[in-house]
Amino acid sequence: MYDRLKGFRDFYPGEMSARREVVDAVETAAARYGFREIGTPHLERTQMYVDKSGEEIVEELYAFEDKGGREVTLAPELTPTVARMVVAKQQALSKPIKWVSTRPFWRYEQVQQGRFREFYQTNADIFGSSEPEADAEILAFCADALTDLGLTADDFEFRVSHRDILGGLLRSFDADVDVADAVRAVDKSEKVERAEYLGLLSDAGLSYDQAGEFADLIERGDLDEIAEFGGDDVAAAVENLRSVLAAADDFGAGEFCEVSLSTARGLDYYTGVVFECFDSTGDVSRATFGGGRYDDLIESFGGQPTPAVGVGIGNATLQLLCQRAGVWPEEELATDYYLLTVGDTRAVASDIARDLRAAGNVVEVDVSDRSFGAQMSYADSVNADTVVIVGERDLENDEVTVKDMASGDQTTVPVDEFPGDRDAPTYEDYE
Repeated sequence: MYDRLKGFRDFYPGEMSARREVVDAVETAAARYGFREIGTPHLERTQMYVDKSGEEIVEELYAFEDKGGREVTLAPELTPTVARMVVAKQQALSKPIKWVSTRPFWRYEQVQQGRFREFYQTNADIFGSSEPEADAEILAFCADALTDLGLTADDFEFRVSHRDILGGLLRSFDADVDVADAVRAVDKSEKVERAEYLGLLSDAGLSYDQAGEFADLIERGDLDEIAEFGGDDVAAAVENLRSVLAAADDFGAGEFCEVSLSTARGLDYYTGVVFECFDSTGDVSRATFGGGRYDDLIESFGGQPTPAVGVGIGNATLQLLCQRAGVWPEEELATDYYLLTVGDTRAVASDIARDLRAAGNVVEVDVSDRSFGAQMSYADSVNADTVVIVGERDLENDEVTVKDMASGDQTTVPVDEFPGDRDAPTYEDYE
C-alpha cells in the first residue's frame, strides 16, 4: 500500500459532489458580474516568483530543474501568472479585463487547519480600472457567492483596510521605518500578544512609544483622526477607502463590510484597499479568504501601468465556514434513475436510459450482470430516486415497473409511456 503524501488530499465521490456544488455557486456568481473564465498552466518559471518575492520564496515552492535545464515550479499562486498573461496581450485586451478561474496550487509549508500543500482557489481579478467601483465589485461578487451558498450577514464579515493608510501613517512618524516590515507586523497583530506586536513594530524602525501610538491609532479606527494625523497622503487614502465602502453599499455588499485597519495582507504587492473575510462567530479562527488592490504589479512585469484588484477564495477555508454555518452541501451521491434489468432486456432498458439522459437526468444501468437483489442494493447505495425494473415478464405485457425508492411504492407502466413525453417521470405520475 502507498500512503498519500502529507498535505495532499483524496476526494471521494460524495466529497467531490459537495465541492463541485460550492465551486459552481462561486463561479456562477462571478459569471453574473461578467468575469470570463481563463485556463492557466500549472508549471511556471521559478524566476517569476523569485523576482516578485525574493530568493527565500524558493524554500516554499515545489521547484525543480526540468529535462530542458529550465528552473520551474508548480504554481503557488495565480497573480503572477495572470499578470504575465495581461502583459503578453495587453494592447489587444478590452479594458477592464475581468477574469476568473478555479484550479489547484502548491506550496511546501506547514500543514494546519484549512492549509494544505496542494490547495484549490477560485481567483477573480479586474485589470484596467482604478475606480472605487472596481474594488466594490470584487466585494459584491464575494458577498453574492457566499449568500448564494446560504450564508448570511450573521455568518461572515469583510474586514476592509487600506495599505496606503498604513504606509502613510508609518511614514508620518519621525523614524527610519521599514514600511514593508511594519505592515507585515500589522498583519500578524491579531495572532500575537501586544508586547510582541509592539516589538515587531520597533524592529521595523519605530520607537516603542511610536509603536504604541501607531497601534492605538489603527485599533481605534477613527478615520477622521487618522486623516488629520497622517497628512494629505493619508487623507487621500481615507477618502478612497470611504468611496469604496460607499460603492459597496450601493452594490449590496455594504452590510458585510467593516473598517479594520489591522487587516493588512502580508504580501508586498498590495497597494490600496485590502480585505479579508472572517467567520463572524470566531469559530473559524483564520481568514476564509482575502484580496485587494495591486496597481503596480503589471508594470513590474514589463507591461504598461495597469491598475488591478482581485480576490482568491480558498476552497478549504470556505468549507470550514460553510460547515460551521451548517450550509455545506450533503456529501452524498445523487442518482435520478436506476434501470434494473432482469433477463435479456438490455436493448429496452438502454432505450429508456438514453431517453432519460437526453432530458438531463442522471441514469445508471447495470453493467455487472448482478442479481435482482444486488442491483436493488446498489440502487439504494447511489441514492437512486426511482428504480425502473425492466424484466422479461413485464415486457411480455409491454410494461415496466416504476418504483419510488423513498416510499417503496411501485406500479406498472406501459413501456411506450415511460418516459413518454415527460422529462423526469416519477411514480406519482402513474399512480
